[in-house]
Amino acid sequence: MRCVVVHTVSMAGIAVAATVLFGYLIGSVPVARLVTRRDLRTMGDGNPGYWNARQMLGTRTAFPVFVGDVVKGALAAAMGRLLAVSEWVSTGATAGAAGHYWWLGYLGGFAAMVGHAWPVFDRFRGGRSVLCFVGAACVLSPITALVAALIAVGVWATTRSFAWGARVGVFAFPLVQLIIDGPVRTAATGVLMCLVGLRFWQAARSGQHQPPRDADERAVLGG
Repeated sequence: MRCVVVHTVSMAGIAVAATVLFGYLIGSVPVARLVTRRDLRTMGDGNPGYWNARQMLGTRTAFPVFVGDVVKGALAAAMGRLLAVSEWVSTGATAGAAGHYWWLGYLGGFAAMVGHAWPVFDRFRGGRSVLCFVGAACVLSPITALVAALIAVGVWATTRSFAWGARVGVFAFPLVQLIIDGPVRTAATGVLMCLVGLRFWQAARSGQHQPPRDADERAVLGG
């Protein structure tokens, strides 16, 4: 019995370490710099992500940045979920115990968001991890993500503002997830969202200015 417990703990430790390492390293890949071949931290609002790339370089140039940042979060969360299943199989646990390691997916997504925010490959000065969160959320709760996306599209179509659609979709996600997945996993999503909030607070505190708003956003926000 003791050997089984030790084996389970050691395998869980390996799964956690692998999830964190993979998530952080893939999150640290500076997609915006690789795609645009420019340092967006010296342009616009100083954020090396899709929104700043779109404002400074146009939608066509910025779109691969959007895809790349979403994929980073999705891959990290998927790796966590895969290792969760592998951990269950390797320990010979019962089918009911497989869900015990669900949090590995969230850990992977969180690690990718940390990597995007403080990338080891780009002097630890990264973005706000919004799109990494979106990618992770799509893997962690795909039904919730689909509903939130439909809500976002509905708001976009009604207001003609993509900015407002995106905001409503993001904030609708935990509310929808509470119904679909319950409070525990929704709380884990809250932790991920807190990291995004922290990055926006840090940006505001550092005095990073905002890029010029689109016409539709000016109409909604009044200037």
